[in-house]
Amino acid sequence: MPRVRLQIRLWPKRGFTLIELLVVIAIIAILIGLLLPAVQKVREAAARAKCSNNLKQYALACHTYHDVNNVFPPGGKINANGNWDEKGSWQVYILPYMEQDPMFKSIPGLYDGSARAVNAAPSKVNGAKLPYARCPSDDYQLDASVSNYVGSLGPQCATGPCGYDPNQVYCQTAYTTVTVPVPGGYNTSPDHGNSTDSNDIRGMFNRIGAKINMGGVVDGTSNTIMIGESLPLQHDHLAGNQWWGFNNGNSHCTTIIPINYQTPDYANWCSPAQTYRGNWDVSWGFKSRHTNGTNFVFVDGSVHFIAQTIDHRTYQLLGCRNDRLVPGPY
Repeated sequence: MPRVRLQIRLWPKRGFTLIELLVVIAIIAILIGLLLPAVQKVREAAARAKCSNNLKQYALACHTYHDVNNVFPPGGKINANGNWDEKGSWQVYILPYMEQDPMFKSIPGLYDGSARAVNAAPSKVNGAKLPYARCPSDDYQLDASVSNYVGSLGPQCATGPCGYDPNQVYCQTAYTTVTVPVPGGYNTSPDHGNSTDSNDIRGMFNRIGAKINMGGVVDGTSNTIMIGESLPLQHDHLAGNQWWGFNNGNSHCTTIIPINYQTPDYANWCSPAQTYRGNWDVSWGFKSRHTNGTNFVFVDGSVHFIAQTIDHRTYQLLGCRNDRLVPGPY
C-alpha cells in the first residue's frame, strides 16, 4: 500500500520593517485625530442637554413657587429697615420645589416664619452642593458650592468700578425709543437693579427682594428671559461660591453685556479693565463654555440656546419683561 506523506512548508520568519511600523502608527494617529473631535462633540452635546434640563427644572420650580405664593421667588431679601442682612437667594426659596425640602427646613427664620434676621448659611447649607446647580461643560472648581445659573436682571445698568463702561448705552431709554419709531421701550432704572420696587426692575430678578408676578411680564412669557448661564470664574460675586447668599451673584447678570463676553482676569485690580471680573459693566453677563452661545430658559419654561451673534437690541428686548416691543428673530 502506497504511503501518503504530508509535507508542511514553513515560510521563513519575517518581522515588520521599521517603515511598516511607522506607517501603521501614522494610520492609527490619523484615526484617533479624526475620532477625538467626534467624541468631544458627543460629550458636549450631552453636557448641553444636561444643562438645558437643569434650566427646565429651575423654571418648573419657579412656576410652582408662583402658584403657591402668587409671585416669582425673590432674587434675595433685605430687612424692611434696609439692612442687607442675609436672607437667602432665590435658589434658597425654591429648595422645596427642587426636592430639597429638608435643607430648606433646616434654615432658621425661613421655614418657621420667625422675624429674626436669617443666617442663610447654617451648617446644613454652608458648603452644600446642589445636584442640579452646575453645568457639566464648566470645569470650574467641581467641589465648589456654587451655581452656574443666574436670574436675569434684564437690560439693567451695572456700572463697574474701573471707569471702563462700554455697555451703559444699552440700558438707557434712548436705546429703544429713538431707534424704534413706535411707542414703547424701557425706562432708566436704579443701577444694578437695587430696588425693592418691581417697577424699577426690567428683568425677572434682583438681589434685594422686588416682587414680580406673572402679570408683570407684559411682553409675554415666551418673549422674556428668566434664567441663564454664567461662569463663576469670570464673575466676582459668583466666585464667592455661596449659592445661598443673595449677594453672591445668582441674581447678578444683565443683558446689556454681550453673550459670552469673557472676563477671566482677577489677579490685578481693574487691570486690564476690559476683562477684569470685578468690573461689573463687563463681567455681569451671561456666558458659558458651550460653543458660540449660551442656554437660557424663558418665563414660559421653554429652553433656548441663544447664539452670541444675536442682534444686541433684540437681546435687550428679550431681557426686558415690559418694554412693549416685539423682539426680532433670534
